[in-house]
Amino acid sequence: MTFTLTSNDLTDGGQLPDAQVYAKGNISPHLAWSGAPEGTKSFAITCYDPDAPTGSGFWHWTVANIPADVTELEAGAGAPDGGKLPSGAIQGRTDFGRPGFGGAAPPAGHGPHRYIFTVFAVDTDRLDVTADNSGAVFGFNLHFHTLAKASITGIYENKGE
Repeated sequence: MTFTLTSNDLTDGGQLPDAQVYAKGNISPHLAWSGAPEGTKSFAITCYDPDAPTGSGFWHWTVANIPADVTELEAGAGAPDGGKLPSGAIQGRTDFGRPGFGGAAPPAGHGPHRYIFTVFAVDTDRLDVTADNSGAVFGFNLHFHTLAKASITGIYENKGE
């Protein structure tokens, strides 16, 4: 069984569009997925930059408790108010310090960064997470409840221009 993730906004391995850059648009991308395994009871989404100069990467978006019958989020669903998310979904605190999507914002001259958008097929209706939880807490909970995952990676470099 294939679990796939696609986007009208992102191309895997391609340049991250300006709309997903913090200073240029700061809008979460459209995401659609299919082929989740049997037993999927909900979905979760993360956006993570492993290249951030922090020693632990940088969490740009965490969402959990997306109902199993939802297989697509429109662009902008990661707005801080969560108004475009399905009922019951919850966004966690990003490394910007608040819930909602936070776009690419690498330091100028630091080189290319990878922004990994991952959808997780989860074996429970609800993860025990809150809007105050960090990406690490979301990741810890996902570690024990992930049936499958699919990712798209966008690349962005702040050349300081």
